[in-house]
Amino acid sequence: MKHVTSRDNALFKQLKALTGSTHQRRKAGQSVLDGIHLAQAYVAALGQPASCVVSERHYDHAEVRALLEKIDSDKLVVLADALFAQISSVVNGVDLMLVIDTPAGHLPATIDTDCIILDGLQDAGNVGSILRSAAAAGIPHAFLTKGCAFAWSVKTLRAGMGANFHLNIVEHCTLEMLESRLAVPLLATSSHADAAVFDTDLRQPVGWVIGNEGGGVSPEWMAHVSRTVGIPQPGGLESLNVAAATAVCLFEAVRQRRASGG
Repeated sequence: MKHVTSRDNALFKQLKALTGSTHQRRKAGQSVLDGIHLAQAYVAALGQPASCVVSERHYDHAEVRALLEKIDSDKLVVLADALFAQISSVVNGVDLMLVIDTPAGHLPATIDTDCIILDGLQDAGNVGSILRSAAAAGIPHAFLTKGCAFAWSVKTLRAGMGANFHLNIVEHCTLEMLESRLAVPLLATSSHADAAVFDTDLRQPVGWVIGNEGGGVSPEWMAHVSRTVGIPQPGGLESLNVAAATAVCLFEAVRQRRASGG
């Protein structure tokens, strides 16, 4: 266990750089999980972190002690309370964070299972919410195109609530990278679709192309979509939030497969 009390300590400077800069996290190939619940989710799903950082005041907190029993002691860093306050973005929470090596996604040779393709989604909260819905619906793969919010940013991770640890997430994907590997039909939502998602057969694996918050699915990807589907909105609003619309589609597929015994 390391005990750090000085802001001039090299380890603290490294932690401050990681927590303060997406560029530094990308450069280091590491991500920061701020808060006890994300930390618990990571350890349960993937095991040991690169390091576990806790404040002096919460070192003996019951949830912290339970988690520390699962983490190798040489990975533990105890920070003075004032130092922890400088690197944490969680307000009124338990002072604990993990530094992890950012999981590297992989491109399967053949994509013949359900997947989501995020086409230029820029809002980290939406990306995290969609990843959360995808993981809950049993989707194994999430492919993010260039221009998407960083899947491992603090905001995305917070919105995802641990979903990242249950998905194969591949960033910076292009149509050229995925086109020859896709062995499932691609679907996208559209306000001009001929069929409602509830009237579309979703019992077999599909790939959902999810478009940018403002512009929707790009023409490049729309040209490869097999079918567009709509979501009935009797309330008369112009559109659903993209994360909400995605959840509707993913869980309609879940409903249909349960009904058919799949």
